[in-house]
Amino acid sequence: EDHVSMGWAAGRKLRRALDGVARVLAVELLTAARALDLRAPLDPAAGTGTVRDLIREHVAGPGPDRHLAPEIDAVLGLVRSGAITRAAADAVGELR
Repeated sequence: EDHVSMGWAAGRKLRRALDGVARVLAVELLTAARALDLRAPLDPAAGTGTVRDLIREHVAGPGPDRHLAPEIDAVLGLVRSGAITRAAADAVGELR
């Protein structure tokens, strides 16, 4: 029998896919936070506002044109650490 292990290659592809998904989520969260800032004085829902506030602790709001890679990386760190999920869950849990 000839056994070819493709598990290693599949694991590497999965890691690349998860890294890409995390980066896309970071960009989407950063964009959503900016959109919420631009809608002021309207207030977002509790979970949404909590996540926006967490992002604003690490990334400045709308302003002059600038290089966004450091901001995306900061939000990416929040996504990877689970801080975004915990903040939203805590805010929604407070409402129950």
